[in-house]
Amino acid sequence: MLLLAAGGASAQQNAMHCGYDFTSYVVIDAHENGKTHNIKNLKVTIVDSLGNDVINTNNLYSYNKANQPMKFSFNYLIGDDNKRLPEGGVAKKERWFFPYAKDNYMLSVVNNFPAESFQVKIEDVDGAENGGKFKTVFVPLYSYNMYVLCSNESEQAAMKFGRKMNKPIDVVLEKE
Repeated sequence: MLLLAAGGASAQQNAMHCGYDFTSYVVIDAHENGKTHNIKNLKVTIVDSLGNDVINTNNLYSYNKANQPMKFSFNYLIGDDNKRLPEGGVAKKERWFFPYAKDNYMLSVVNNFPAESFQVKIEDVDGAENGGKFKTVFVPLYSYNMYVLCSNESEQAAMKFGRKMNKPIDVVLEKE
């Protein structure tokens, strides 16, 4: 019996863990009709059915930014030194911080995030600076919108949701 306990502990110590364990991402591709690049400087947040910001109370919905509104950030490039590359900077080995998102908006959430209870609100807060003043849009969320990472949960989710899994939410914005 002692041997089994030691073997179990040894197996757990040697088990590989992923930096994204127990997390998923919601990824937004917000662009104009007929264009492929994302519109920058948008305010992208998770909101409830009334349009109110959802607060990440005690890390209930994400392991990041406790007790703050659930706000998306824009993915960024990492340089040769594994640090954020400044805007316009170049590196021999540049890559995206979150490789699945490319130049999209992203938000880390817990794997059991109740997506169907919320929606995404996309607002243009800088006016014409990002190419025009765009209309505010509300987009419903679904479980299949989440990139489930680093576990057999992603395999189970792929079987449950099929081909829609792990694709950015495509949002076409219109100018006011």
